[in-house]
Amino acid sequence: MQARFAHGLQAALERRLPERRLFLKSDSETRFIRLRPTTQLAAIVGATLFVGWTIIATAMILMDSIGAGSAREQIARAQLTYEQRLNALAADRDARAAEVHAAQARFALAMEQVSAMQERLLASEDRRRELETGIEVIQATLRRTMQEREAARAEIRQLSAQVEGTAGPDRSGGADPRELAATVSFLTDALGDSAAERARIAEAAETAKAEAADLALELRLMAERNARIFGQIEEAMSVSLEPLDAMFRQAGLNPVRILEEVRRGYSGQGGPLMPLAMSTRGDGTPDPDTLRANDILKRLDELNLYRIAIQKTPFAMPVKSAFRFTSGFGYRRDPKGGGTRMHEGVDFAAATGTPIYATADGVVVEAGWDSGYGRSVVIRHGFGIETRYAHLSRIHVNAGQRVSRGERIGDMGSSGRSTGTHLHYEVRVGGVAVNPMTYLRAARHVQ
Repeated sequence: MQARFAHGLQAALERRLPERRLFLKSDSETRFIRLRPTTQLAAIVGATLFVGWTIIATAMILMDSIGAGSAREQIARAQLTYEQRLNALAADRDARAAEVHAAQARFALAMEQVSAMQERLLASEDRRRELETGIEVIQATLRRTMQEREAARAEIRQLSAQVEGTAGPDRSGGADPRELAATVSFLTDALGDSAAERARIAEAAETAKAEAADLALELRLMAERNARIFGQIEEAMSVSLEPLDAMFRQAGLNPVRILEEVRRGYSGQGGPLMPLAMSTRGDGTPDPDTLRANDILKRLDELNLYRIAIQKTPFAMPVKSAFRFTSGFGYRRDPKGGGTRMHEGVDFAAATGTPIYATADGVVVEAGWDSGYGRSVVIRHGFGIETRYAHLSRIHVNAGQRVSRGERIGDMGSSGRSTGTHLHYEVRVGGVAVNPMTYLRAARHVQ
């Protein structure tokens, strides 16, 4: 049965693919190659499979290229959106900073005006007390003068009676009427001068009271204007501080601990704002405006501390050029050796030589070759945070060097244990790897 089937198959092949001979002729001899039907069939099948594989591979490459192009466009759009949000956040931050500076200027001007008004009011109060004291002295002098005048009048009446009762040669032994008249005239002039001085002092006192009333009105208007200024400054402080507080909380950081740590290490950046200590009551107790101003100064100090903390925290992107995310934080299949391994960072893929930037202020603690990381840079920031930039093609910093946020520290490459050009970026807090996207999302979502 099998022999008949093989014989029939051979006959069919001979009818469809008769035996052919391929002659190879040279100068000295002629040779030929016999092409049997089975050989021709194998050649045809092999050629058909090769052409089919070529078509399928070409189609897969085209589909992958189309899909990669679409993915790149999506990543480019996402990158553009991200950059626009960062630019909007930076513009909003600059606007808030400008508002704070303007509010500080208005606050300083208001404090100067309040201080001047307080000085004028204190001077007016001193003058009023001096005038009241002078009036009391004058009144005492007038009372004493009135008593002396009454005594003088009584003496005049007594002398007049003596003059009238004196006659003949005995008159020479009594008082001289001209002397008595002179004494009466002197006392009358003294009483007139005292009355005029009293009227002048009373007029000055009324003028001082009117000036004190005007100063009190002006001070009240100044207090109302200061209240409006305080309200605007407090609103600006709330608008500026609340997003910053939310940003640190979304990143998993305690804002209170962060500010305390920045305050302890504060140096060379302006110094803390000192509270005011003004009082118009003379008892050393701050008035409500002073307490309100001190609270604003405290919040301004917090804003300044937040500004320093942001510079020391990795909220910025390490890559500013076009890129695509190729791997996230967490467990994944090992692209080199297979199996599942923990990926303790995120990967950004771009062209070789793409600039890599520090994501926060700090000190370079490692800069060189590090086994599977290849050429890598480790930067120590504040609050126990470190960042690592691995698989670089070139390093631009040295260990011990202090770098600033946005400073170029290296170029993207594929050194170490890598399957292609990319940046492996890590964030560690207290030596423990955390998801870097937590910090990037926290900065992106704060408006």
